[in-house]
Amino acid sequence: MVTRIPAPSHTPPQAAAPAPGGLPQAQGLLDAPVRAARSAVRAVPKPVRRAATGMLGLSGDRMSKVDTAWLRMDNAHNLMMINGVWTLSPGITWEVLAERVQARLLQYPRFRQRVVEDAAGATWVEDRHFDIHAHLLRETLPRKRGQSMQKALQDRVGQLAMEPLDPKRPLWQMHLIEDFVGDDGQPGSALIVRIHHCIADGIALISVTMSLVDGGSEPPKRRRRSPASAEDWIADALIRPFTGFTVKALDMAGDSAVKSLHLLREPEKAMQHAMLGGLHGTADAARVAYQILNDAAALALMPDDSPTRLKGTPGHAKRVAWCPPLPLDEVKAIGRALNCSINDVLLSCVAGAIGGYLRRQGDDPSGQEIRAMIPVNLRPMEEAWKLGNRFGLVPLVLPIGMENPVERVYEVRKRMRALKGSTQPLLAFAMLSVAGLLIKPAQEALLNLFARKTTAVMTNVPGPSQPLSLCGSRVTQCMFWVPQSGPIGLGVSILSYGGGVQFGVISDTTLCPEPQQIIDAFAPEFAQLSLLTLMLPWGEEQGQT
Repeated sequence: MVTRIPAPSHTPPQAAAPAPGGLPQAQGLLDAPVRAARSAVRAVPKPVRRAATGMLGLSGDRMSKVDTAWLRMDNAHNLMMINGVWTLSPGITWEVLAERVQARLLQYPRFRQRVVEDAAGATWVEDRHFDIHAHLLRETLPRKRGQSMQKALQDRVGQLAMEPLDPKRPLWQMHLIEDFVGDDGQPGSALIVRIHHCIADGIALISVTMSLVDGGSEPPKRRRRSPASAEDWIADALIRPFTGFTVKALDMAGDSAVKSLHLLREPEKAMQHAMLGGLHGTADAARVAYQILNDAAALALMPDDSPTRLKGTPGHAKRVAWCPPLPLDEVKAIGRALNCSINDVLLSCVAGAIGGYLRRQGDDPSGQEIRAMIPVNLRPMEEAWKLGNRFGLVPLVLPIGMENPVERVYEVRKRMRALKGSTQPLLAFAMLSVAGLLIKPAQEALLNLFARKTTAVMTNVPGPSQPLSLCGSRVTQCMFWVPQSGPIGLGVSILSYGGGVQFGVISDTTLCPEPQQIIDAFAPEFAQLSLLTLMLPWGEEQGQT
């Protein structure tokens, strides 16, 4: 049976009069696309809808528009894969790992489903010929003469970062190196993991990780959705991105914001609310509307980055690097002493390391800044097991030209605080929703507008606070690398795990041939910040800057 979409209700005559905050205009902006989409849906004849149902295969799990955008974002310079590495001690065998993967990981439907694309999007379809041997690979690490296994592992991860996954199979792979000895001299194994971003974001993959390790709980069971009709799908594709998206997203941000946005969508209720003495709620709605307009303008009018050697046309090769973890307690102590967050401290070290790298290359970054896109989680942690992508992006301008670590950390703090309360993550999520509706060339044109103004993608994922074990072996080190989109050639990942915090860099070899040189600067930057913090004249005004 085809579900009918109710006709839009008519606005009472008295609601058309001007209201505080320009609410009728906001109503018109929100409702115009909705009325057009509903009219288009009603105009589709039943035979066409039935044909579309069969043609598009809507009996499968339709991929969300945001996940579709990530699926289509692959290009010759950047593949949208999250790459990760675990080192294990003692080593494990392929057979033991395969048993764990089949018992735990494959309970998530996405890891058994392949993607079928069509002109309107994509659908998750069960892979009837699923073969664990195509996804869990046993391999020997290729090494050059005199090369350490750690360096060979880095080279292999960089190589795999540019090898596409087989589109005819579920979009993930694990590569097990059974015999591996890292720089610590401990024999064990190394596991390289590749997962396409359309399956999940980093927060969701932490949930997957916790179900895979020893003692982890099995994935929660989810009810299978009933097959969607063509009209349901068209409504989901055309109507909800315009009307329901922001309300649902703001549901995670707080009740007052949701209430304000509902008032924006229904100005007649806002008027009644005001008449009954609820002027505070209407003022909130006006502030939200003003904030959205300001943030939209800020995104659209972002100036270009400073021209550095890290920005340009990328090539077709990647290289990765990572460093030993810094003690998380020391990072927290510096943050408390300077009245800054852990993120402020870490991002300041990132800016310092990049600035130092440019100086060592003979460049002068004085007065220069680069923009980094930073993901912001938009979902409750208890729903991370549902997978998919539920995050927005905020642009943070990093002061790479500031040499003084204390001055730099306070500047980062000021800029991070300026982003608090911003609706930019929601607007970025909306942009990805819209991009998922477009054909690939149009999507690329939309997203490249922002990518051209960005030098790096940076992400900070909170990992488990206690060390993990997998198949009886201790996870001695874990790291992941965030993918870059469009022409962006630099990705910086920060992961806290087991009482430490670790940095990883992935770079295009044309723009940054040796990311290890950036990595090697992180620990000295933090040490210098620690030393200067201890030397500050602490007193009554401690932490005030």
